[in-house]
Amino acid sequence: MTKRTEIATLGEFGLIHHLTDRIELKNKSSLKGVGDDAAVMDYADKLTLVTTDLLLEGVHFDLTYVPLKHLGYKSAVVNFSDIYAMNGRPRQITVSLGISKRFCVEDLEQLYDGIRLACDIYGVDLVGGDTSASMTGLTISITCIGEGERGKVVYRDGAHETDLICVSGDLGAAYMGLQLLEREKSVFRGEKDFQPDFAGKEYLLERQLKPEARKDIIEALDRAGIVPTAMMDVSDGLSSELLHISRASHVGCRVYEDRIPIDYQTAVMAEQFNMNLVTAALNGGEDYELLFTVPLTDHDKVEAIEGVKVIGHITREELGNYLVGRDGGEVTLRAQGWNSLE
Repeated sequence: MTKRTEIATLGEFGLIHHLTDRIELKNKSSLKGVGDDAAVMDYADKLTLVTTDLLLEGVHFDLTYVPLKHLGYKSAVVNFSDIYAMNGRPRQITVSLGISKRFCVEDLEQLYDGIRLACDIYGVDLVGGDTSASMTGLTISITCIGEGERGKVVYRDGAHETDLICVSGDLGAAYMGLQLLEREKSVFRGEKDFQPDFAGKEYLLERQLKPEARKDIIEALDRAGIVPTAMMDVSDGLSSELLHISRASHVGCRVYEDRIPIDYQTAVMAEQFNMNLVTAALNGGEDYELLFTVPLTDHDKVEAIEGVKVIGHITREELGNYLVGRDGGEVTLRAQGWNSLE
């Protein structure tokens, strides 16, 4: 029988101590972590970057098929990704939880195991947070603090006409992983201990359940001496992020269908679901790849970076934002980001 320790037996402060007593600080900028009224950081001459994500059970994740350790890992990594998207380095996080009565201490240990694993891999310190009772399942709020070098922090509003549009990795896999999980959930609804068959689809599941932030791409750009003119991570889909950059920078863009990187498993899954592959890549979201623009003069350097592909270019604002099809026809790019009112 699985051990179950009720949270009430520890109390709030006992729970916090239980979950955080093994944490060791890794960064010089982390002067004080968990255990005081506030964490203390010192970035000296660096700029401070701050981002927050709120994740709600039933809205952002479904515990029917999301293991708690994976959820903890993903919750941390998506915040790291926001800092990398500013050409910064994540250094600290705070973790706040709203917990309903159905969760026990062992559940939270799994969640924190995932968060700690992400922190260890990316060299980030967990320096604080809060816990509270919740009436509506599990709520996770993570704030990530990072640092950026003066003159090298990248915003959304710096793209210029003739800049190259680049993207890391491949797109649409996380969305296909979600569709696969949702299909299996509906097929086996109500059955206990069901064993869905995910053979050959492991990559799609990993992209959905355990995404990675592209620290490697930021390091590769730095080694190549490239500072992007604009950058974002692809959380809401390529189309939405391109429009964010275009609007902020007051430019237009052209991206080419045959240049969008798509994994073979993603293509196979799209065919099985009778979905348009390019639509999935443009609008799926949760890829956490990096979308960025660089000057045309950096073409050779960016082409030499493994895992980065040039998919288009920036134009004048009045020329609009379009996807250029394989036949040369142009289709207007539209944002398909998350809508809380739907």
